[in-house]
Amino acid sequence: MFTPQSLTIALLMMITSAICWGSWANTYKGVKNYRFELFYWDYAIGIFLISLVLALTMGSTGHDSSSFLDNVRAANPSNIVSTLVGGAIFNLANLLLVAAIDMAGLAVAFPVSIGIALVVGVVLNYILQPKGSAMLLMTGVACALIAVILDGKAYGNLSRTGSGASRRSIVLCVISGTLMGLWSPFMTYAMTRGDHPLTPYSAAVFLTLGALLSCFIWNIYFMKNPLVGEPVSFSGFFSRPLSGHLLGLLGGCIWGLGTVFNLAAGRSTTFAISYAIGQSAPMVAALWGVLAWKEFAGSGSRAKVYLALMFVFYAFAILLVARANG
Repeated sequence: MFTPQSLTIALLMMITSAICWGSWANTYKGVKNYRFELFYWDYAIGIFLISLVLALTMGSTGHDSSSFLDNVRAANPSNIVSTLVGGAIFNLANLLLVAAIDMAGLAVAFPVSIGIALVVGVVLNYILQPKGSAMLLMTGVACALIAVILDGKAYGNLSRTGSGASRRSIVLCVISGTLMGLWSPFMTYAMTRGDHPLTPYSAAVFLTLGALLSCFIWNIYFMKNPLVGEPVSFSGFFSRPLSGHLLGLLGGCIWGLGTVFNLAAGRSTTFAISYAIGQSAPMVAALWGVLAWKEFAGSGSRAKVYLALMFVFYAFAILLVARANG
């Protein structure tokens, strides 16, 4: 099993995970007139397939007890169940987040949901694995949370014509963020508890399997009872061109790669630190918005100031969280 042997490599893997987590949604923006509930089936298949491929390659080097298949055979059943539950929780959180963005807009939904997820996930991970400097870690979390708020302020200053967020959309944001912060502690538990904990690669396979299987509950429910728009059927999925399905699979592979890297890096540092740095994804998403999608074209000076401050605070957050390991 491959694990980073130095903090530098681990940090690079954690930053890569943030890039992946902040980039996968670009594949959805690349498809036209394709409801997210249908796109999500390809995405869920993609996250499972890439996790399985990485487990059979990077997770199987050395051919010892830590290799993927040997680890699965020896693993405690409770750890496998924990990761499956974590995958189901992530899946529901992700679907609610997208619905909240449709209802309230990115300026409200993304900062609220990811900000709550960051705090919940890091605190619970640290409780499960209290390693490193708590003061530096929490200061880094605070900087990242400020950066997320600044990100939302920057998006909010793009337009003043919106009607604002409804109470229902805010409730969705809070529920999504809380759930999004819970899946990582389930993984930490499975990889640190018992005589035969799961390796990061085994845990990722069962996490994504849980996400895929839970689509038959969460995604089918939202197809029939969407929070935004009209109900959709599977006929829309099968009528899509191949390019739409390939983009969905690619989006899943990007997120899955980032998740495996984040978990593997957390094995060498701590899962609280790897999760915190991985949650720099809003900064990556903002870069895509600025450079690729031109979302800030014609924006005023205030939006640009908020955006610049966001990058500064995220840089501080990454530095502080990395130092917390030492």
